Amino acid sequence: MSHPRHLTLQSSETTSVSSSSSSPERAVYDDTDFFTTQRNDSQSSLGVASLRDMTMSSSIELEHRISPVSRLPPELLISCFSKLSSSMDLRSCMLVSKTWSRNAVDLLWHRPLCNSWEHLANVVQSIRKQDSYFPYFALVKRLNLSNLSDQISDGTVQPFMCCKRIERLTLTGCTELTDHGVVSIVNGSNSLLALDITGLEAVTDHTLGAVAENCPRLQGLNITDCSKVTDESLIAVAHSCRHLKRLKLNNCTLITDESVTSVARHCPAMLEIDLHSCRLITDESITSLISRGRQLRELRIAYCSLITDNAFLELPKHLAFDSLRILDLTACHQLHDEAVEKIIETSPRLRNLVLAKCKDITDKSVLAITRLGKNLHYIHLGHCAQINDAAVMQLVKMCNRIRYIDLACCHRLTDASVMQLATLPKLRRIGLVKCQAITDRSIMALAKINNDINVKPVTHSLLERVHLSYCVHLTLQGIHALLNRCPKLTHLSLTGIQGFFMREDLTAFCREAPREFTDHQRNMFCVFSGPKINQLRDYLNEDPASIYDTEGTMYDDREAEDGETDQQVTGMMHATGLGGVDDEDMNDEDEAGEGSQDGDR
Repeated sequence: MSHPRHLTLQSSETTSVSSSSSSPERAVYDDTDFFTTQRNDSQSSLGVASLRDMTMSSSIELEHRISPVSRLPPELLISCFSKLSSSMDLRSCMLVSKTWSRNAVDLLWHRPLCNSWEHLANVVQSIRKQDSYFPYFALVKRLNLSNLSDQISDGTVQPFMCCKRIERLTLTGCTELTDHGVVSIVNGSNSLLALDITGLEAVTDHTLGAVAENCPRLQGLNITDCSKVTDESLIAVAHSCRHLKRLKLNNCTLITDESVTSVARHCPAMLEIDLHSCRLITDESITSLISRGRQLRELRIAYCSLITDNAFLELPKHLAFDSLRILDLTACHQLHDEAVEKIIETSPRLRNLVLAKCKDITDKSVLAITRLGKNLHYIHLGHCAQINDAAVMQLVKMCNRIRYIDLACCHRLTDASVMQLATLPKLRRIGLVKCQAITDRSIMALAKINNDINVKPVTHSLLERVHLSYCVHLTLQGIHALLNRCPKLTHLSLTGIQGFFMREDLTAFCREAPREFTDHQRNMFCVFSGPKINQLRDYLNEDPASIYDTEGTMYDDREAEDGETDQQVTGMMHATGLGGVDDEDMNDEDEAGEGSQDGDR
């Protein structure tokens, strides 16, 4: 380890890897968005009042012949310094004069860089130094140790006990930490606004009890995978931290209605809550959260299998919850059309709606969703196998601003639906995995290709991600056309399509199959992404005639006799064990991670 420097000169650019949760196209709320870190986005971190207010007397300025620029008000100096993106530039500013140094030091130290042991040692050395010109321990406002997650222990964080002005503390994945280490930082941290302890399985109610006692200003709390936390401590947090706005309880399997309803009662400013896989949660919690949370913007209750229609049917009548934008109901198996109709009635401005694996919903639900109109941007209907072409076509007509749609395993859909979907002007991502009735006609529509010479050619497709695994009637010619007409394409999944996975010259451009896949699964895996998309396109364009059989047709209107093709493919999927893999869902983290699983990768 190199000798620690007296002053750390770099700022962290790292962010928490958790969440999800993050939401697609989320608006920026500088005073509330505690799971998104940007350079200098905390206004309260731009200076320490006691330092900022320090000024030199006129006699001292005259004696040292201070230049006029050094007499600028601190607010102007800080504003100018905040535009600098380089830590070295800020260091240079600190060396100009004491006035400049006092107003630049905050920008260097509000988020110290701790992404290596060397940097961490520098930070610790400086905050421990007794005779330093600045109280560095008081300048730290954001502490992120997630880059050293597997190396951080209770002893590692002890030096930060003196940093009592921390506003955002990120300890994501620091699995060696226990209650002792986390509590040592939390105690006395009255300024703490956001705490992320995702993945700290050793943490118990003791830690959240300390949060309740010491952090009355807390607005963001992420305890994903903290499976030992119970209702007792969460109720204490709800009573003490009434400014709470963002709460993530993913996989906190001991949490019940008692604590969630307490949060609903005592935290009226709640904007986002994630209860993914909190399997003890029932209708009572959901009804309470929505009816009391008039500012609630995101509600995620994926895999809460006890949720029924009553969670929404019991909502107060004649009330509209206009703030709700994102609702994730993945695998809430007991939901039916009546619940969906009530959701649309009470939340008319929903932007993202996830109903994946809600297998009992029908066209009636889709027709209700059409009432969202231009507000709807993201819709996930994977595994809703009762949906038909007519409902999808009506959805496209009424909601023409859809950017993302997943219809995986909706086996009743045909080319008619996809050809209508292709008309969406803003469509960027589409999932049609295991929609085995579609043919190259759908691909030509998505590629914006029209064989009618009387129709004016359209511009290139804007599609970025296309999932077509197990669409067995697609041909190499059709996919080739799609590649050429979609210049923005960054992901194309074709797993289980014989024209691809059986050709080594094409699979050479695939990305590597996940390690957990069996040999059979690896043999069928066929996913192209990133630069490989361009390489595949170039390869196919070199000499198309020699690559595929030019005597074949672009698409064939004839259906396979006696369902022979479908039976063969179904048998092939069962034989390889791929039928049970969640390869039908799309994983798009920049679209908010709506509870999808990227099984086809």
